Amino acid sequence: MSFEGSDRQRLFVGGSWVEPDGGHYPVIDPATEETVGGAPEASRDQVFAACAAAREAFGPWSRTAPEERAAVLARAADIIHGHLGPYAELAQAETGATTGTARGIQVGVGAARFRRYARVEPAEWAVAPQINDAGPMGKAGVMGGLAVRQPVGVVTCITSYNNPWANPAGKIAPALAMGNTVVVKPAPQDPLSVYRMAEALEAAGVPPGVVNVVSGRSVEVGEAAVSSPDVDMVSFTGSTAVGRRIAEACGRDMKRQLMELGGKGAAVVFDDADIGSAVAGIGTTFSFYSGQICTAPTRVLAQRGVYGRLVEQLAAYAGRLKVGDPREASTVVGPVISAEHRDRVESYVETGRKEGAVVVAGGERPPYERGFYVAPTLLADCTNDMRVAREEIFGPVVCVIPFDEEEEGIALANDTEYGLIDYVWSGDVARAFRVARRLRAGGVGVNTVGRNMEAPFGGFKQSGVGRDVGSYALHAYSEVQAIVWPG
Repeated sequence: MSFEGSDRQRLFVGGSWVEPDGGHYPVIDPATEETVGGAPEASRDQVFAACAAAREAFGPWSRTAPEERAAVLARAADIIHGHLGPYAELAQAETGATTGTARGIQVGVGAARFRRYARVEPAEWAVAPQINDAGPMGKAGVMGGLAVRQPVGVVTCITSYNNPWANPAGKIAPALAMGNTVVVKPAPQDPLSVYRMAEALEAAGVPPGVVNVVSGRSVEVGEAAVSSPDVDMVSFTGSTAVGRRIAEACGRDMKRQLMELGGKGAAVVFDDADIGSAVAGIGTTFSFYSGQICTAPTRVLAQRGVYGRLVEQLAAYAGRLKVGDPREASTVVGPVISAEHRDRVESYVETGRKEGAVVVAGGERPPYERGFYVAPTLLADCTNDMRVAREEIFGPVVCVIPFDEEEEGIALANDTEYGLIDYVWSGDVARAFRVARRLRAGGVGVNTVGRNMEAPFGGFKQSGVGRDVGSYALHAYSEVQAIVWPG
């Protein structure tokens, strides 16, 4: 397919906008199936060139005063906020997000993350003097000590398709604040928004080579961005399967990694829970990104005394949600990202039926001629060994599993290869926190699905490696250096 003029996006390498060696491919609006624009397909050599540019820029940028780096991030935040309308329209066209999500959760959060890391924080702090049991010459002594956070170097940021603003900003902003340079490889489904982010950073005064963006549908693009000898760290958000392959490549060269991978969040609902609160929280799986989010409470574990009411109310909740054009104000559930992904989600629902689950809501494709829509679907009478309960579906599908006693609920919640975010609903707050401490997950929501954006984010088990968000992101994109001297 050919594209004309401004419809053809160029790569951003070493501070220049470069024509891609591999031509362009279409970015498709999942709500209308129309072409949004032409995304550039980088060659392996162009990816290596981007990594080399980041390496060349690293020295000067890492030596730039933190206050100057922060000023660039603050200006970028202002530019993004000033273009909120057109940026949100593009994000909506690329992802199928509802208007509120595109403006607030995508572009709005993206701008907020640049602003958050424009707050200069100490990159180093003193360590209290330590008394040596035995010094290098065989006698005790007092040593002064300082722990200094140093930038890692060149960071490859591989981002997810569900949020082309907040996810890249959550990697780029703290990496730059710590003095790193970045090569961003956006998801192939919606890369155009990330190029707008690069334009904002360029306008904000980021020096050439500090930020580079290369895209493509070929696996070769991502592989080159990971394997380049100029890259010191890879920050990846995506599936566990792809994360494993990236981790193997990083391990061969001892590259740092930050992995934000899949999830199969358990929502443990006890008999004494506020059912309305639980339904509203679990119901976000149907609406938020149309279920295309790793933190969703997709696996509901309901105690027997509340199981029937919870299933009934969740089914009614799902049935009230309007599925359709995300540009209409009344729409709650937009499309999923592609026809292929729609087929994948629908195949899981059919698998659930065959395994014995009961479809109590949804299960049928919405009657639209165009757009990749999936109806909010609730599967009841599930067991924890079903594929729908064990594998990440990444769509508006919730399965409900009954349990009897607290110990059984905890065991079921932990019986998974994932461990990203779990949830507990109980009127007994002491029990809720007791259960939360026993869940093998990187985060637990107690009577809420809300997130504290300063709390550490990351997973146990197959859900990832490392933590970021808030000050933890500054730790993630830095190395600790110890400097000691005679006291």
